[in-house]
Amino acid sequence: MNTRENNAYTPLLTIRDLEIKAGEKVLVDRISLDIPRRTIMGLVGESGSGKTLTALSVLGLLPRGVRVTSGSIILNGTPETTELLDLPVRQLNRVRGNRISMIFQEPMTSLNPTMKCGHQAIEPLLKDNRHNHAEAKQEILRLFREVKLPDEHHIYNAWPHELSGGQRQRVMIAMALSTNPDLLIADEPTTALDVTVQKNILDLLSDLREKFNLGILFITHDLMVLKQVADEIAVMYQGKIVESGSTKQVLDHPSTPYAKGLLACRPHLDEKPERLPTVADFLDPERQSQPPRKERTAGNSKKVLLSIQDLEVSFHSRGRSVNAVNAVSFEVYKGETLGLVGESGCGKTTLGRTILQLIKADSGSVIFEGKALNRMRAETLRHTRRRIQIVFQDPYSSLNPGKTIGSILTEPMVVHQLASGKAEREERARKLLEQVGIPDDAYNLYPHQFSGGQRQRIGIARALACQPDFIILDESVSALDVSVQAQILNLLNDLKAAYDLTYIFISHDLTVVKYMSDRVMVMSEGRIIESGTSEKIYMNPSADYTRKLISAIPA
Repeated sequence: MNTRENNAYTPLLTIRDLEIKAGEKVLVDRISLDIPRRTIMGLVGESGSGKTLTALSVLGLLPRGVRVTSGSIILNGTPETTELLDLPVRQLNRVRGNRISMIFQEPMTSLNPTMKCGHQAIEPLLKDNRHNHAEAKQEILRLFREVKLPDEHHIYNAWPHELSGGQRQRVMIAMALSTNPDLLIADEPTTALDVTVQKNILDLLSDLREKFNLGILFITHDLMVLKQVADEIAVMYQGKIVESGSTKQVLDHPSTPYAKGLLACRPHLDEKPERLPTVADFLDPERQSQPPRKERTAGNSKKVLLSIQDLEVSFHSRGRSVNAVNAVSFEVYKGETLGLVGESGCGKTTLGRTILQLIKADSGSVIFEGKALNRMRAETLRHTRRRIQIVFQDPYSSLNPGKTIGSILTEPMVVHQLASGKAEREERARKLLEQVGIPDDAYNLYPHQFSGGQRQRIGIARALACQPDFIILDESVSALDVSVQAQILNLLNDLKAAYDLTYIFISHDLTVVKYMSDRVMVMSEGRIIESGTSEKIYMNPSADYTRKLISAIPA
């Protein structure tokens, strides 16, 4: 790739003909990449395309059994030009964190939950013996201010679980900057964040690039995120870089079917097709020739399936009381998809779990088909729960790793006595797997043997195993690639039609909520501040908060 004219000097990092293998399988296939100083290079592709392996190879952190088999990774500049692949571990350790830092996707698993944020943030500074404890603390407090963390002294003494996702990510960015690196690798740093927090993090990285003279390798699966932040983009598919160029060139005039597919499969605010295109549609010429699908029609039933009346839920911690759900009332009509959108911490998930009676309300009513769930006896509630199911956000933690897929799917049938025997349960489970697009041989396999998208399909199959009428989808596609996300959204709409389902669709991604929903509710600080049809909410929002959410959406 050619560097841009204003970065015509030697690139900060040069990757040439890099090949990475696991056994004899090629995972990264002789790629070349230049990252100039003060440039944000976007590396985009689906899970499994080789993006993260490329980044880990720069730091010598490839997993066991995976190795670089050929190529060169050169770090240029002061104090010297270094071939990273030839460095002994001791010398490579001096590069890690000093000249090259990395921000990982999930800050909650990257931060030590048993240490306060400040205590682990100063570790890189204490390790090089150039700072005593007091100096290191002052430097981290300065960096906390630099990354715009509120009340840096409070953050310094807080535990990771006491911070929001965006705040934890800012702590990680401050740690990465503390050693004044030349190159910052950001691996999916905004994937699970709200659109407003995501925009703040992207703006922050752009500012820090200028202030600290950084080169940044920004890894993501979403091309539209790169529009906000990247100078150049390289598109990666099956271990190869299939397209590269300036951000404007790649986004406005993509030359490969794969890049076109990544752009097209994300929902858009100005249209609502019956089905979303997928990357496979663009890779298969026969699919591309099919006529466009018609617009989806909204559900128009007026039968109230669920009624929420004056619901209040509060949590108490350290002498403080927080109203997570505050005087919320609304109705859900049979056959519709009701979208629930808002920033993290606004009360969306608490509201969903209170409807399911996984969290008890302080006051108010949850009425399902005329019966108050929060006043039912335990035995009656257990029978009613068969008809109300949930699909959780994280497909990795929501499936029991010690059980086979068959056991996971048949367990609800046993609990609710939905089949006459083992053979009938197995037959139903295999049919469910077929309906959600999972191969039949998955029945005797374990969750770790599947990708994130496949696990989410299995989670959907488990919800369907109870033959429900109503499903709460709690951020059920937020952790997935945009290409897999399109497949799951199409699947959910297909299943809704096939089983006459009703959904509450919870998400912080406004474009996805608009595509999926007939009506939308906007939630902030525990309250529903606005509701209406998806078109009305997005085209004519009445609340300033809603306008702020919409303005943060990548164009």
